[in-house]
Amino acid sequence: MKMYQSLLTVCTAGLLASCTTLEEVGDKVAGGEDGDRIRNVIVMIGDGMGPQQVGLLDSYIRYSSNPVLDSSAFDRMASEGVVGIARTESNQVLVVDSAASATQFASGKMAGSEMIGADFRGNRAESMLEVAQGKGMAVGLVSDTRLTHATPAAYAAHQQHRSLENEIAVEMLETGADVMLSGGIRHWLPQGVNEEGSALRQEIEALTGGTIRLTSRRQDDRNLLAEAREAGYDLSFNRSDLAASHGDRLLGLYAYSGMLDGIAHTQAGDGAERIQPSLTEMTSKALSVLEKDEDGFFLMVEGGQIDWAAHNNDAGTMLHEMIKFSDAIDVVLDWMKGRDDTLLVVSADHETGGFGFAYSRNDLPEGQPLDGDIFQGDDYKPNWNFGRVETLDRLYDQALSYDGIFSQFDSLEESQQTPENLRMIVNANTQFPITLAQARRVLETELNVYYVEDHGTLSAERFPLMHERKAFYVYGSGIRKNILASVVAEQSNVVWASDNHSSTPVYLFAMGPDDTTDAFKGILHTTEWAREIIDVLD
Repeated sequence: MKMYQSLLTVCTAGLLASCTTLEEVGDKVAGGEDGDRIRNVIVMIGDGMGPQQVGLLDSYIRYSSNPVLDSSAFDRMASEGVVGIARTESNQVLVVDSAASATQFASGKMAGSEMIGADFRGNRAESMLEVAQGKGMAVGLVSDTRLTHATPAAYAAHQQHRSLENEIAVEMLETGADVMLSGGIRHWLPQGVNEEGSALRQEIEALTGGTIRLTSRRQDDRNLLAEAREAGYDLSFNRSDLAASHGDRLLGLYAYSGMLDGIAHTQAGDGAERIQPSLTEMTSKALSVLEKDEDGFFLMVEGGQIDWAAHNNDAGTMLHEMIKFSDAIDVVLDWMKGRDDTLLVVSADHETGGFGFAYSRNDLPEGQPLDGDIFQGDDYKPNWNFGRVETLDRLYDQALSYDGIFSQFDSLEESQQTPENLRMIVNANTQFPITLAQARRVLETELNVYYVEDHGTLSAERFPLMHERKAFYVYGSGIRKNILASVVAEQSNVVWASDNHSSTPVYLFAMGPDDTTDAFKGILHTTEWAREIIDVLD
């Protein structure tokens, strides 16, 4: 099989004789007068953000009765920059996970599934962040998931498996990115913090301001916060800390695991009561710190919870996540105005969920008269329900994510975890009310869905898709969310293929001087666009 590491041949349209290799294209971009202009490289990744997810945001802006955005950052990039398509598969498989994909677009090397910072043979794969460090540039990582999660980890760590987040935290600190802002404090705390009332716990509570759940996932007593401070990092644990920081090295950890989901962030607004910084605020702070370096900088920003919402088949939260990510891209585009020394690339690691709107046989439209002469008094009556545009407003008006809904439900006394109470919580927080019978269906457990043949408690007639396609619903702990999505689908016209990743190619946007962005047109593999960036950096 021809490997993606081989040189891509780029040919002038209609002139097969005028072909140059990818290496030569990189030389033209990176060398001489053109290359001297590129001081800064920014990569922004919408985790799980396929064309369908971008399309959801576009449809909302176009057809909502009162959209919160006039336009999206993707519109800006499409009109002012270039748009390509990226293939995402990893070595010898059709569907990529976030670790392999991030490794590929961080290093330009093909990776094996679930590896961090290693090529498919298991060798250390140098990332573009490390290349930039080697050139004396400042470097930064920003994410709204966990700092040790797959995408940021692949830029600053090299591990056998993405699950080794304790080891990843240590290695990220050793790599020493100048700015690291995200959630996931649990992998940076010594295990002794779990002892209630201990002096260590009181010390870290005072340090963090008491705004973060302090439970360590480490199996040792390494205090990575103390080590970071000794290494010269300013530490930040809330929005106020972040705004007040003036150092050249900054480590910010703002949540036990992931930061506020899109709906929770929208609900919190910009008031003083919001404790966590937003993805936009973290991005803006990273720019303000990194731009001080006279050698330029490299920055990676991840909108990571687009993927999490899609895994849950939660379209309303996914819409809010897309708005959140678009806002973060906008702040970068605004910062870039008037500059010709910066390359911005926006893409995704994969699509999640096989999301889309579909027409259905449910709630068929009524006939209506039209003035046009073709109908001559006959009613216009489509055969199917093609999805009403007001659905977009109903999705946006969701008040709790599916995670939030089931967190609220699970916090009830066990005797109160009833279909009646689930129905009440769902109907109070979404615009797609469910019936009591549907609430009962949602509360069927993963065991019922996966082992109906053995237990006989859930018929294929009640859950035909879950029953027949159970192999593609792999996250058992979240199956209730996927079932809730299937229950409300008749009202929303939202369909999902699974609760995991698909092989759908993703968008690739680039903005910067024309001679640097031309290389991002067409259909590229993630390793190919990564090598274009590495050529610019190197």
